[in-house]
Amino acid sequence: MALDIKASRPYPALFSLPWSTPLEAWPADRLAALPRGISRHIVRFARVDGRVLAVKEIKSDIALREYNMLKQLRRLHLPCVEAIAVVTGRTAPDGSPLDACLLTRHLQFSMPYRAMISQTLRPDAATRLIDSLAVLLVKVHLVGFWWGDVSLSNALFRRDAGEFAAYLVDAETGELRDQLSDGQREHDLDIARVNIAGELMDLQAGGMLPEDMDPIEVSNTIVERYHELWRAITDTERFDASEAWRVEERIRALNELGFDVGELDITTDIDGTTMQIKPQIVEAGYHSRRLRHLTGLEVGENQARRLLNDLVSFTASKNRQNDDEEAVARDWLATIYEPVTRSVPPEMRGKLEPAEIFHEVLEHRWYMSERQRHDVTIEQAVVDYVKHILPTKPDEKNVIAPDTTPMQMDLNP
Repeated sequence: MALDIKASRPYPALFSLPWSTPLEAWPADRLAALPRGISRHIVRFARVDGRVLAVKEIKSDIALREYNMLKQLRRLHLPCVEAIAVVTGRTAPDGSPLDACLLTRHLQFSMPYRAMISQTLRPDAATRLIDSLAVLLVKVHLVGFWWGDVSLSNALFRRDAGEFAAYLVDAETGELRDQLSDGQREHDLDIARVNIAGELMDLQAGGMLPEDMDPIEVSNTIVERYHELWRAITDTERFDASEAWRVEERIRALNELGFDVGELDITTDIDGTTMQIKPQIVEAGYHSRRLRHLTGLEVGENQARRLLNDLVSFTASKNRQNDDEEAVARDWLATIYEPVTRSVPPEMRGKLEPAEIFHEVLEHRWYMSERQRHDVTIEQAVVDYVKHILPTKPDEKNVIAPDTTPMQMDLNP
């Protein structure tokens, strides 16, 4: 068989990788030592043309299916990794066939759940990760994607204004349909609950969770959080026709959850005294899209909410509520956001994303003001933050440690 590379765009540098060598035996000089999660397949991070790509060795039919599925999910604006290529037709020097490889772009500043928990060192870290996974599950279910293997291991996590944001990284079992039934959604939740309980038990056995934490009880929180979000987003609401203001209130509440409303199904009863509304959700990412429109910044949803709040404060402090909001946003970007993020020395810019650093500077400013009992300027806060806080943070963008040992779990013995 001839080597075949199916790529989303021309990528000649891919031919330089050692495709005739099993992925497990790739030389260390071609690999980036990033933290890997547990996987049923061999996974490595390869340096290619100045970029880092995740390479997963897998059967060719599954690799092609997952490649196409990830591309569809990206087109639906879901938070998932970007599929780069599928390599099939691999053979060893002795002519024996090798499995195909799926290549995805490494998600910068993201980590698997084990690394995130070990670095966060907060008692509630596991619960917060599960909350973010519940949000991701709601997002994919809204577009009709049945995941089929929901777990902490099959997602990556990034910091998002003090919280976590989850990204789907494994779609090999998933199916995309026009709409999911309640039974299909509950099936995904059952899978999630069982998988997460097992993952938490494993962490607890390794001393990474408090001994008094009940993994089963904690894993059940994904079901509670999911149902709470699903009801808030999809439930039909009934109210008296004289309370029409509640329509706008419902829209604002959905926006706060990060979802855009395309249209509302509004009906009244026969005598017109009672109204009911059912929102038609367009897509998630309301705040991040609004911030991108105003400033061009690409950030997480919670980060965008925090930056937009600071933009509102800036607008009020300059008495510019009646000015063009895009002009005000450009001024805020040039005089507030960019000076803060540029204050970080180059050697420390791999620790956190710029938007996360800005969020932490705002938090630090509040604590400094409270401690000193007077308002601290953002300039003072960033100087103190860069001097005392940021150096203590681990690098979340850069190589963490050499690691060429396979980390995998055979789920199909």
